Amino acid sequence: MKFRYGKQDWKTLERGEESCYLMTNGLGGFSSLTLTGSCSRMDHAVLMACMHSPNHRYNMIHRLEEILCIGEERIHISSQNKKDAEKKEEGYRYQTDFVYEDVPQWTYLVKGVEITRTMVLGQGENTIGISYQITNRSGREVRLEVLPHLMFAAKGVLPPSDQPFLIDGNKISSNGQKLYIKTDGDLCELALQVCEGIYYRADACDGRTELGRTMVNHQITKDVKEGECAAFSIVYGTVPKLPKMEELLIGIREYHKTLRSQSGFEKEPAATLAVSANQFISYRSSTAGQTILAGFPFFEDWGRDTMIAIHGCCLATRQYKTAESILKTFMSYCKKGLMPNLFPEGKEEPGYNTVDASLLFILAVYEYYKKTKDTVFIKSAYHTMAEIIDWYKEGTDYNIHMDEDGLLIAGKELDQVTWMDVRVGEILPTPRHGKPVEINAYWYNALCIMEELKRFFPETERDYGKLAEQVKHSFEKFWNEKEGCLKDVLSGTKADNQIRCNQIWAVSLPFSVLSPEKERLVTEVVFRELYTPLGLRTLAMSDEEFHPYYGGAQLDRDLAYHQGTVWVFPMGAYYLAYLKVNGYSEEARSYVEKQLGSLESALREGCIGQLPEIYDGENPVSSKGCFAQAWSVGEILRVYDALREYSEKKIEQ
Repeated sequence: MKFRYGKQDWKTLERGEESCYLMTNGLGGFSSLTLTGSCSRMDHAVLMACMHSPNHRYNMIHRLEEILCIGEERIHISSQNKKDAEKKEEGYRYQTDFVYEDVPQWTYLVKGVEITRTMVLGQGENTIGISYQITNRSGREVRLEVLPHLMFAAKGVLPPSDQPFLIDGNKISSNGQKLYIKTDGDLCELALQVCEGIYYRADACDGRTELGRTMVNHQITKDVKEGECAAFSIVYGTVPKLPKMEELLIGIREYHKTLRSQSGFEKEPAATLAVSANQFISYRSSTAGQTILAGFPFFEDWGRDTMIAIHGCCLATRQYKTAESILKTFMSYCKKGLMPNLFPEGKEEPGYNTVDASLLFILAVYEYYKKTKDTVFIKSAYHTMAEIIDWYKEGTDYNIHMDEDGLLIAGKELDQVTWMDVRVGEILPTPRHGKPVEINAYWYNALCIMEELKRFFPETERDYGKLAEQVKHSFEKFWNEKEGCLKDVLSGTKADNQIRCNQIWAVSLPFSVLSPEKERLVTEVVFRELYTPLGLRTLAMSDEEFHPYYGGAQLDRDLAYHQGTVWVFPMGAYYLAYLKVNGYSEEARSYVEKQLGSLESALREGCIGQLPEIYDGENPVSSKGCFAQAWSVGEILRVYDALREYSEKKIEQ
């Protein structure tokens, strides 16, 4: 999709900072600035390079200061909020256009001078290209000065004010990092200037670092005579040999074209999301394989998030080799039946504090098989899958074990092992210790999958089907007759009867643990109590623990995170459940397609072309948390994929 914005979208600098673009490089690095080209977050950057994929990131070039010189006048076309209002750069007043289609592009008009800036991030490299087109009809000679503001600091860390920067020809060195420059403009070294007081509006409202610091040690300029058009480019990268700007542009456009074509989606929003989904795919150095980053700009690659996102980000987009690579990586790290929730960095050990990642792995393998019919992979994965079942039956870490009734128990004390995993010191806002509803729905489906796939292993003596029947019978304990829906957890506490979105997975999964009548009732309660066009509330608004807003200091945010806050990713399960209980009727499919249309406006807000992590619970209007979230994009792509598959089946019939 081509996203275009105009002056009404940046009536004020604050308004223009409500949305940003995102480009990623497949290594964990990225480029992200606002519509006005400013930084409203400390994690915004022209070039956030990744030195050891995918999480060792350095904010190399934070922002660009750009000044148009017309005679004696020096006019900022760059924009940046500052602590000192008098130092604020207000180039947005001259900005006439912003377009995002594969790459971001800004246009400015200043007293007869039109300037267009284009940026592109190299794929598979820490390289950023910046080009300028200047048309001078001012009646005078003009000069454009570009001053890159540098940080050379680890992501989320402010460089000290005395951090030294050295420039040697086309190489800049600082803090053990190097950055090379290639330009056909005029490069000039400057005395090091320390710039204080950058104001991060998006961080300030969430209690994060409010003020930033950068350094300037060089500038690139271009003179343009009256009546002439001129162009120049600047390419920065972490290796000496740098490509041309044109090569970077051609490369990314062809890459995106291939992704859209490979995905096979005809609907434009789905094709756009297929490209957006790829932004989360990254190489991981420690495993020499592919991984999925959970969200930008904050999150790393987590096991649970990966196993949920893989369905949409890889399988629905037909990136089967990527999916296979990710699944094989997880298989190699399976320990005591648990899949890692955090991969190792350096000499660190993996973290395994999740009950659902292993069960979700089995579901992902099954969906991979349904898409590819790859029996070779199934045979290589089956042992790991069987190992998971055995450990969960007998018991493994984090109090994960099967009870006498066949249901799974997980968590104790301060453990947080489901996706509602916030812990603030010794405060657990959503402990969910006991038998969580979605975990047992995953458990039932994992047993059914193992029973189906064991036909490839006739020698096995395990009777997964018999245990699945026991689980299905015991699952009746989750039924809340009063509310006509499922309990969230079986723990003997008041949390059991809270109406939460977790119950929707008991309906949406391929193997039904509920009767059709109860599936319909659950779907209706979820719609009535939790549904919004942008996601599902995590808790019913009528609950005394409901938090209507997400924001403020870390404690305030954590206490609201799963207590009513709207999450996008469960929406995928809701739509799949709605289609299922309505028999994939033409009316149901039309309804879902219409509802998905609500998300098209969401693609314009927050991070362009992306779907965020969360929204406020009471009135979800502005994206919050990560501005781009893998499982949000992935789960909506699953819905588009399901609609496509059903249409293809109807055509075949």
